[in-house]
Amino acid sequence: MLKDRIREDMKDAMKKREGNRLRALRLLMSAVKNFEVAEGREATDEDVQSIILKEMKKRREAIEAYEKAGRDDLAQQEREELEVLSAYAPKMMSEDEIRAEALKAIGETGASSPRDVGKVMRLLMPRIKGRADGKVVNRIVLELLKD
Repeated sequence: MLKDRIREDMKDAMKKREGNRLRALRLLMSAVKNFEVAEGREATDEDVQSIILKEMKKRREAIEAYEKAGRDDLAQQEREELEVLSAYAPKMMSEDEIRAEALKAIGETGASSPRDVGKVMRLLMPRIKGRADGKVVNRIVLELLKD
């Protein structure tokens, strides 16, 4: 299981005294534990991947906020954590792969204008959940519907 792999890597980081990596993995395991308490069940690999993606999104937002505030030291720390988390994230789809899926969804929904973005997104997002950033998918769907 992915959770077990993370736990083992956390032990490895402790032994090797890798502070940044250890901190990122502890935060991730804490998020997994919070999920398990909230849901009242053990997290599956799919749940853990979803948690990883959420944690990565938090790091990206924090990096952006710290850079705007001129706190490069904190932004760098978030970048390091993001790098650690990305090693456990599911493989993301390329823009070409997203475009191909979007074209299928547009064909299936009969969407023809930018007003139909919601219809397409409702069909498309469950298919590519966890493998593509929603902002990128939305941008690509809009591009395809504008043409």
